[in-house]
Amino acid sequence: MLAFAWDAHPRWALVMAGNRDELHDRPAAALGRWPQAAHVIGGRDLQSGGSWLGVSEEGRFAVVTNLRGYGPPAPGRASRGALVADLLTGTGRHADARTADLAAFNPFNLIVADRQGALFLTNRPAPDRARLGPGLYGLSNGALDEPWPKTVQLKAALLDWLLTDAGDPAALLDPLRQEQLPDFGQAPAIPSEIAQEPRQSPVFIRNPVYGTRCSSVVAIDRAGKGTIIERRFTPDGAPAGETRLAFTCPA
Repeated sequence: MLAFAWDAHPRWALVMAGNRDELHDRPAAALGRWPQAAHVIGGRDLQSGGSWLGVSEEGRFAVVTNLRGYGPPAPGRASRGALVADLLTGTGRHADARTADLAAFNPFNLIVADRQGALFLTNRPAPDRARLGPGLYGLSNGALDEPWPKTVQLKAALLDWLLTDAGDPAALLDPLRQEQLPDFGQAPAIPSEIAQEPRQSPVFIRNPVYGTRCSSVVAIDRAGKGTIIERRFTPDGAPAGETRLAFTCPA
């Protein structure tokens, strides 16, 4: 799940704070530069390839979430992480978000941004691309800005940071550790296809089988200077390492 601010602050062109919730036994590489494309910085899924989140010093950002309500993933479809990888590297059959075959993937939501703007992409109930105007957005495993309690909570935390602090983006790691469900918002109407995930979960999921694997923050200012941070967790929710990298995008 994530909160995303696009063109919504005098200093920051893009800010994202989000958690990757996944099976703990799914192998992954920590945040770093990709050997095959040094301009890309992101984590890597070592099971199916690709990534869930990353940036490119060529001026691209992409993040993907699963979309619940359409049954378990079909094993014959391409990995959703491959879509992120193609968008970040700028190579492959899905490198252009405006023409990529979205129907080829299992259900997903995706936000991608480059010098042309920011887009929200989804492929259920039908492939769709929507341009994102300046503002603050929230996304979990439902529709864009669907007001699940944890989504509303994280959006509020990002807005508060933008209005009162907007200094070191590492401060956004704290609200990503929230394990208390708020008493506002609308509970998800559809259960998750993942048996270990409850219908409604907090921002940070502490579960030994399926839970929050890492918290990530991305911030890019209007001069193109960026920071990406990843804090990783063990299956019992304890910190397991942190990586912070600076990068530069074309202004």
